[in-house]
Amino acid sequence: MRLNGREIYIPAWSGKGSLLTYFDQSIRESLSADEIPVRFVVTRSGPDGYHCELGVLTASESAHIGEPNSIFDFAQREVENARNFNAVMIVPTGIGAEIGGHAGDATAAARLLAGACDKLITHPNVVNASDINELPENGLYVEGSVISRLLMGTAGLQEVRSNRVLLVIDEHEDRQVSELAINSASAARATLGLDCAGVVKIDPPIYMRAEYSSSGRAVGQIEGLERLVSVLRNRRSEYDAAALASKIDISDGLNKKYFESEGKMINPWGGVEAMLTHTVSLLFDVPAAHAPMADNMEEVSTFFGIVDPRMSAEAVSNCFLHCVLKGLHRSPRIIGDKMLFVHPGVLTAADISCLVIPDGCLGLPTLAALEQAIPLIAVRENRNRMRNDLEKLPFAPRKLFIVENYLEAAGLMTALRFGVSPSAVRRPLEDTAVASDRVSVYAPQDSNVDKTAASREG
Repeated sequence: MRLNGREIYIPAWSGKGSLLTYFDQSIRESLSADEIPVRFVVTRSGPDGYHCELGVLTASESAHIGEPNSIFDFAQREVENARNFNAVMIVPTGIGAEIGGHAGDATAAARLLAGACDKLITHPNVVNASDINELPENGLYVEGSVISRLLMGTAGLQEVRSNRVLLVIDEHEDRQVSELAINSASAARATLGLDCAGVVKIDPPIYMRAEYSSSGRAVGQIEGLERLVSVLRNRRSEYDAAALASKIDISDGLNKKYFESEGKMINPWGGVEAMLTHTVSLLFDVPAAHAPMADNMEEVSTFFGIVDPRMSAEAVSNCFLHCVLKGLHRSPRIIGDKMLFVHPGVLTAADISCLVIPDGCLGLPTLAALEQAIPLIAVRENRNRMRNDLEKLPFAPRKLFIVENYLEAAGLMTALRFGVSPSAVRRPLEDTAVASDRVSVYAPQDSNVDKTAASREG
């Protein structure tokens, strides 16, 4: 089994039918029967079409993975539950986001937005900061592809008190690197009270390599995935969430170049990590998150001096794993059975009040918000490599809001939460629209009404 990135071009949509369905059909036509898309993004769009990038899983028949649901599966929400105001915050991994493109540096923004809603649903890329994870108290830590499924209406979330977390790591050639990961699991047990379902070493380990696509996004490739799948399948009854830690191969000198770039380089590891966790969550319906392992202890002990503040959490960590263990400790259970969606403890698409993303990001969450009529708030200040004009999409009136920063996003969320029209608190206040609609009312001469009236006159 292998995972790799794929770039394709899709001609412009005609405007007929659903844009989501159009992408689904186009992707199906571009892949062979043994290829399964696990991640989808439009990196650039224009009048002629869409430049898209996919994470593609290729599995032989001997892999015994069954037939996973398509990432494009969609179920229309019939109602919106206005009892609570629940927001989703996404900063896609590997796009060079100004806020959230490094080690959990979108956490402060997440904590701000959490103050404007009842629940904030976000994903590991936003709050994972190596040994630090400051997920808001009302935050839910949800793997990115599961958030997409939630918005698409095909999965629900059920909060838990705690999870049994299985840690799967490389059988590392440098024994001390493996021991750091085991110590991290022990520390989580002693401090969080983590229920660790054990540590499993994969030998030989899977192979992960980080790369950059033509758009500049962080992507990659993974080989030997069947070894991880075998471990997770054979121990499925023992765990509720999967923490993963493995080496990621990068070009020589890239680690040093990244830390010395003053935050200008895109984090190279995140893209291939997202491809892996998307696949695990898709195949096993469990929360999953990944932490990279160092190549050796020399790399662990390398000191780069004072680095860009957005990278500092990485610079002070030895194995980058505690954030994953803390996040998965109480990550919600994934509910795939639609019969359970009516349970009062299950969050579904009907419970989502808005989606907050960096401006220009076009992927499954944005398409789901478009189809579900979920208000979408796009933040301009969170600049990134994606080049899409969201205002060109067929959003219903007052369902797309472009704001300058997360401070403005929090204010807009508060307005939506309390039913205050955003235009009502801005000046100038436009005149109230008044229209005349002249209606002609007539009855045909041979109508029953006429005949009845005539008989009464007679």
